[in-house]
Amino acid sequence: MDQRSQATLCTLRSATHASTIATVDNIEAILANDEKVRVAGVDADGILRGKIMDKEKFLSCITGGFGMSSAIFAWDIHDVLFTTETKIATSEDGFADFVAFPDLSSFRRLPTEDDIPFFLLSFAVGNNPVFACPRSMIHQLCDKLAEAGCRALAGVELEFMKFQTPSEDGYGLPQGRQNLSTFLEKNTPSALRPLTGGMFGYSTSRPIASKKYFHEIFDFSKKANCGLEGWHTESGPGVYEAALTVSPIDEMADKVSIFKLITKSLGVEHGVTPCFLAKPTHGLPGNSGHIHVSLTNLDGKNIFARSGPPDQTAAWPDIAQLSDVGRYFLAGILVALPDIMPLLAPSINSYKRLVENFWAPVDVSWGLEDRLASVRLIAPPVCKPAATRFEVRIPGADLHPHYALTAIVAAGWRGVMKKLDIPIPPAKIQRKDTKTELLPDSLLEATHRFKAPDSLAREILGDDFVDFFAATREHELRVWREAVTDWEFRRYIEVA
Repeated sequence: MDQRSQATLCTLRSATHASTIATVDNIEAILANDEKVRVAGVDADGILRGKIMDKEKFLSCITGGFGMSSAIFAWDIHDVLFTTETKIATSEDGFADFVAFPDLSSFRRLPTEDDIPFFLLSFAVGNNPVFACPRSMIHQLCDKLAEAGCRALAGVELEFMKFQTPSEDGYGLPQGRQNLSTFLEKNTPSALRPLTGGMFGYSTSRPIASKKYFHEIFDFSKKANCGLEGWHTESGPGVYEAALTVSPIDEMADKVSIFKLITKSLGVEHGVTPCFLAKPTHGLPGNSGHIHVSLTNLDGKNIFARSGPPDQTAAWPDIAQLSDVGRYFLAGILVALPDIMPLLAPSINSYKRLVENFWAPVDVSWGLEDRLASVRLIAPPVCKPAATRFEVRIPGADLHPHYALTAIVAAGWRGVMKKLDIPIPPAKIQRKDTKTELLPDSLLEATHRFKAPDSLAREILGDDFVDFFAATREHELRVWREAVTDWEFRRYIEVA
């Protein structure tokens, strides 16, 4: 059981953003005017899996939880059981229930569903968190940091493409209901029409063509307590970028999941299909999911920022105003990157984005204000000390927010605990003088590195989790190997 969510008094926000203290004693009063609630947990692919519950049933389950099938950790994104069974859920035990505990601190109302109360879940077996429960994993990491007097903050920037949702039988045929999946059974993805054409980043005119949808995403995200600090068009047909407001990492992971739910729900109403695929279109930049991360003490002071004047003895000018803790944290990320790639780039498609010349990193690299590196250091003199942070530029918009944030921060914290030295010079020097270490360029290579006996992922996240998640990725690879694609059919049909 996730004790944090049951024992800690949490500040909650209603749809009107008035602060409320939720406890087991007053939750009934908070829900006095509601008849039902929505609950959802996060699965191994970052998908929200849940249901609507009668309010009285929900209230009866707050402290003791309720049963929810462990099958949600035994199947893939299309509910096909993983090829290899794992310890977490098996046919031998009949895919027995986990205990799902509502997390009161996650309460918000969903403006896309008439302000229905919404709670996120954490999963347990007996009194122990399920070892691969994404929310439990990141909560445990936050607790570890808190014991050391630290707190990790993150901001996530999501780029995503938007398509006009077709009817079942195609565009311009209003008699059929809008149904993307049925349309794609009859048509290739290239038949989809983007919401807008061409390249026009930071356009002030493009959003006007769908202004209600554009502004409702911003407004409804705020109402659902996953507010945006920036929202604009990006370079690409129908591409927008949302910068979620900086939050503690466990809250940020939840907010990414909620934001995707909000955009997809609004899309149904407005005839728009948001696409968080890392690389939707050949020949264009992909959809990134950059993660900004920093550490503060419990009083909120940034501990990556160096006190006093710049360090004149620093190995490189880039880190002259980065604290020792910041340097250790950077080193921890860099040495772990090749071994944690499946958590940052979890799908077959993720690696189509990670190619040269498309603003995506391909090697282990870092640099001050370097947008071509895997890790961009943002530190004085280019920002205020309080804003010192790292931007990890590897993840795409298809990232699993809980797993990715857990992996990045745990890797960095390992560097702090071991006081690791930064293993490589800044990218601007590397590009001139040395050969860089390439990141895995496929899910196959990434999974091999991830599950290797000496993988740092095992040290950071534990053998049980690594074995489980590796099995899920191997299943994805098998599905891909067995697929017959349009490309190979077109290429070989006449010449084979």
